[in-house]
Amino acid sequence: MSKENKIIEKKDLIPLNAYIKNRKDIRKKLVEFKKNRRLPLGPHATFYFENFDTMLAQVQEMLYIEKGGEEQLKDELVAYNPLIPKGKELVATLMFEIDNPVLRSDFLGKVGGIEETVYIKILNEKIKASPENDIDRTSSEGKASSVQFIHFNFSDEQIDKFKDLKNEVLLTIDHDLYKYTTKISANVREALVKDFT
Repeated sequence: MSKENKIIEKKDLIPLNAYIKNRKDIRKKLVEFKKNRRLPLGPHATFYFENFDTMLAQVQEMLYIEKGGEEQLKDELVAYNPLIPKGKELVATLMFEIDNPVLRSDFLGKVGGIEETVYIKILNEKIKASPENDIDRTSSEGKASSVQFIHFNFSDEQIDKFKDLKNEVLLTIDHDLYKYTTKISANVREALVKDFT
């Protein structure tokens, strides 16, 4: 089955007419499912931890919005399948959300390379984020994209430490202009532990 293989295939998708009919309920369930997979960090950054279900929902929604059929489906699968955790990693969409367009542009213009400064810390061990390498999300002028896709690759020992709720686990961005750390709550960790299978 695709979910066990950690890859979305055409057969996993609901036909578009059925998706349209049930979209409201599907989206409502998704919001509830994602509640413990969302982690704000500082005033502008939010991590959305992805998995098979969130990426399947994303593909369905993109096909619903753009109605591009088979051709579009191929592109969506190429874009979103790499963001499904493969058993020893956590994968997150990191979004910088600033409503004011002038402030947003100013902020993003100063934080190039911010995706390289993200890590998870368990006890004294740092698990550094690896940005998705589909495209460079920092321009040569030093401007960061408002959306970053990042992977945290764990060893077996680090996974065991992450699963042990007695251990404090922190998420950090350590950029010169954006330094924030937050504790990953037990609720979020319990949701994310399922990605390590």
